Amino acid sequence: MDLNHENTAQRIERKLREAFAPIVLEVFDESTKHAGHAGARPRGETHFRVKIVSSSFAGLSRIASHRAVYEALQTDMVEGGIHALALDVAAP
Repeated sequence: MDLNHENTAQRIERKLREAFAPIVLEVFDESTKHAGHAGARPRGETHFRVKIVSSSFAGLSRIASHRAVYEALQTDMVEGGIHALALDVAAP
């Protein structure tokens, strides 16, 4: 994949695969549901839902698991324009 031409969903997926080697990873762009809301952009790519299952989350609390995902996506959350990220995080 050409990293210069990744859309935001592809970048999220790549970074989470690299960080957690998940057995399940689904990234949904829900930006169209939030058109006109705070943080929304006309071209979208601002609101995402992620389902991830990885052994990396075994033994972690829900908060610790979410923090790990946010840390993996820190640049995208701060500079990349992700306004909202809903997470479904689990261990196998």
